[in-house]
Amino acid sequence: MPRRSHSRRAVLIVVIVLVGLSIPSLLTLLTNTLSPRAAEEAQEARTAQVPVAAAFYPLAHLLTEIGGPQVRVFTLTKPGVEPHDLELTPKDLVDLPKMRLVAYLKGFQPAVDEAVAQQAAHAAYDVSPAARLTVASPSDPATGGTDLHFWLDPLRYAAVGTALAEQLAAADPPHAADYRSRASAFAASMAQLDQAFSTGLKTCPTTKLVTSHNAFGYLAARYGLTQVPIAGLSPDQEPSAKALADVAAVVRSAGVRTIFTETLVDPKFAQTIARETGATLALLDPVEGITDQSPGKDYREVMLANLAALRTGLGCS
Repeated sequence: MPRRSHSRRAVLIVVIVLVGLSIPSLLTLLTNTLSPRAAEEAQEARTAQVPVAAAFYPLAHLLTEIGGPQVRVFTLTKPGVEPHDLELTPKDLVDLPKMRLVAYLKGFQPAVDEAVAQQAAHAAYDVSPAARLTVASPSDPATGGTDLHFWLDPLRYAAVGTALAEQLAAADPPHAADYRSRASAFAASMAQLDQAFSTGLKTCPTTKLVTSHNAFGYLAARYGLTQVPIAGLSPDQEPSAKALADVAAVVRSAGVRTIFTETLVDPKFAQTIARETGATLALLDPVEGITDQSPGKDYREVMLANLAALRTGLGCS
């Protein structure tokens, strides 16, 4: 009987000591008493990044910028792949259910829409409402007649970043303040970029923006330009002979000197119109993905390169 009393007293002392420890100290103490592998697992749990997925580059860039070191970003559309042509791999389908957040743009990539609905409905977030998709594209009924390339308007892009910060905060509450702080900083950066475009494109004698495909509606709407696309929202949509003739007529009548092509799109139709009209070709990147041929290493750098190309191609002073 005395031995049992002594044992109870020892247990009570241990409990009192543990209660007096802070949570981090308690975790450290427990980790030190575990087996080596168990200790490793406990450490990994404390420092684990939140797994999140993005359908394509602009959303991946937002998650990276706003998520910071607290997240690990998986991008479904790999570098060099045209987003509209995406086909998911078996590994993608296996990994999707493991994600805490999956950011996608409904209607932009049908393969992603289907996979998200089947594999990651619990974590899916369609950015369309935050992007306020208001630019019409009547020639593209597959998208509901709406242009989806919202990220080419820096202010809309920032708004989606703010919305994603709230999604990350919900998925990882301990770091909510970090996500919101980074989103605020990102929005300020995008406001500066918007100002650069507004100033740089204020005095352009030509406002007709002739492009390889219908990807620049939001940029055009924000900065007072009129887009004249050769192909539809999907660059795979080949223009008819009449459509090519109509674009060539606009180039001649408006005195367009430059036709803008892209890194991920075959320029053959733009080259045809350039030969017929005497216009030159220049690169205007829709920032759907970053490759070795991109005129910058990230969204902001590519957009600034786009601004320089527009100023030259539109003859801005």
